[in-house]
Formats: sequence, structure tokens, C-alpha cells
Amino acid sequence: MITISAVGMLNALGNNADEVAGNLARGHAPGMGPDSVWRLGEKCCWTGRVTGPLPAVPDALAAHNSRNNRLLMAALAQIRPEVEQAIARVGAARVAVVLGTSTSGLDEADQFVSRGLPGYRYAQQELGDPSRFLARLLGLRGPAYTLSTACSSSARALISGARLIRAGLADMAIVGGADTLSRMPVNGFDSLASLSSHRCTPFSTHRDGITIGEGSALMLIGRNTGGVALRGWGESSDAHHISAPHPQGDGAIRAISMALRSAGLQPQQVGYINLHGTATRLNDQIEAQVIATLFGDGVPASSTKHLTGHMLGAAGIGEAALGWLLLTRPLPLPPQDFSQDPLDESLPRCGLLTAPAPLGRRCVLSNSFAFGGNNACLILGDAP
Repeated sequence: MITISAVGMLNALGNNADEVAGNLARGHAPGMGPDSVWRLGEKCCWTGRVTGPLPAVPDALAAHNSRNNRLLMAALAQIRPEVEQAIARVGAARVAVVLGTSTSGLDEADQFVSRGLPGYRYAQQELGDPSRFLARLLGLRGPAYTLSTACSSSARALISGARLIRAGLADMAIVGGADTLSRMPVNGFDSLASLSSHRCTPFSTHRDGITIGEGSALMLIGRNTGGVALRGWGESSDAHHISAPHPQGDGAIRAISMALRSAGLQPQQVGYINLHGTATRLNDQIEAQVIATLFGDGVPASSTKHLTGHMLGAAGIGEAALGWLLLTRPLPLPPQDFSQDPLDESLPRCGLLTAPAPLGRRCVLSNSFAFGGNNACLILGDAP
């Protein structure tokens, strides 16, 4: 069984696990707010920002100096003792690094093109840079690579790290991801008419698009006993459309069903579903339909993107980290917020929480559905 030894995280809810947990319980995200920095024409939209200071990249690794990598360093700092102990125990060649991102150092590239950012190096924006940077920072010699499958990237990083360990190619793995606010994704979603001008409202009547957020989370995983385990996972790629979900949710159904089978669970044994829930018209409609088909209305579910924003390539690991918090701390399940806009009553009943509730069955499913029908689902629960 692959278990999770340590987790570091930061996003619009807070700058470390304690802050994130406290604000998740209160339904309050200090980093969510109106923002006129990124959208062309200085038009306002809402974003989910990391508000705390970030560590500086060491001079010896200046070629990797990006906000993305500094977010990774901030997450790593929270679990550095456990990581150092793991390296000392199994050796630098037996610890893998698998990360997910969609922006990498894209903002630095934008600044270079727009304003001639001094000291810019092309490596800062390469998609492979986050894992390369983290491996060099820690002096690791094991497998190190980055996945970029849009919004499923870091969920797949966790799956890939687990596979490396199962295959005997590593004893431990640092998995996770980071994504940073930048102009391209904000204006890209705006051009698709999928960017909300206000805080996103998943599964609401007048939902009109996503709120983009930034953040990072890292997990140290290995074959240990006790604690929280990666009980199962599922992946699929239906390739129905470059940006729209399959109309019947076929790929999502396959990924969730695979995750349940690999965990040896029946749908009614799941205690909470962290929905992908982007607040776009189609995503929420199809996901509600999928959950209703597989689970009915009996499993508590909600999207947390109104609290973190959509962290794009970091969303999968960021939301899995919230699931880990729910399993390791006495936190209520986060309800869907319909204070701005009422629930869309035309959606199939799918267990949406409208008030905080305790976690009953200690098993959490986290969904990540990406462009191109690239789907990844994770199930966390107590290690047997």
C-alpha cells in the first residue's frame, strides 16, 4: 500500500497546512478577491492568490528562478525534515520527483517578452523545469520528471510516483505540483468565454465560468504502515473535444469506476467527493450527471474551487491535499456556497452539501477532469 508520510501546501486558503485547514473549516479564503493585473485591458476578474512571502531560489540555481519554483520551495519547507530523513534512509538515487504543472515559469517569459526581464533564461519556462529544479535543490539522483496534462497534471503526478514505487524504480517519491497566475491562462479562458468576472459559483443557477488560482502542494509517499494511503486511482482519456467534456461523461465514469475497483470499494463506501466543479456550464452539468449515475444522491460532495480558485496543473494535488486534511484533522466537510447564487435545480441530485457535515466513512474521492478528456481520480483513505 502506498501511504502519504507528509504533506505541504499553500493556496488562496493559506500559506501552510494549519492556515489552510483553519480557513477551510471557516469557508474563508484570504487570497480570493478582485484582481485587475492579469486580464487584458485591465479588466477586473477574481483570482485566488498566495498571499504570503515565498523563499528565494538559491544563487546556484538562479537559472530556475520562477514563482512556480518558489511556490514549490514554500511547500517543501513544510515537509523538509521528513524529506531529508527519507533521503538519508533510502539514498538520493532511490527518491523520485514527479510533479505536474501547466504554467511552469510562463509569467517570467511573459515579463521578459513584455518588459525585458533581466536575468531571464529559457529554462525557467520549460515544463520540465519544476521537477528538475526540485531534484537539484535536494541533490536527488532518482527519476525526476514533470507531467503537463492541463488540470489533471498533478493528480497524475501522484499516480505516477506510486507506480514508480510499485515498479521498484524508487523507494520514496516527492509528488505534487505548482501553478502560478499569469496572463496567458487568464486571457485564454477569457477568450473561451469561460472566465467568471466574479468569484466562481460551482453548481449554481447562473454560474458563468472559472476563477483561476495559484498554489502548490507536495506529498512524500512510500511503502509505509498506518496513516493515510492512496487507496486507489483511475485514469482515462476520452479525447472527445479539446476543451468540452464528453456529453455523457464516458471518460469520467471510466476513471471513477477504475479508482473504485483499484481501491476495492463500492460507491456507498466513499465518505466525500471533492468534485472537479469548475463552475462552467458544461463541466458542472456533466459532472453532476456522472456522480448521480455512479453514486446517486447519498455521498456528500462539493467543489472547493470557490475557496482556492482553479489551480490548473496544481488543482489535482491541491485538492487531494484538502482530502488529506479532512482525513487527518477533525474538520467538517466543506459545503458548496450558494450565498451568491442559488443551486441550479435542473442538475441531477448528486449529494451536494449545503451545510458543513462530519466525515462519516473515512474515504475521500478527488476528481480532476482536464482538457482533451484527460481524467484522473484519486481515492485517499486510512491505510489497512
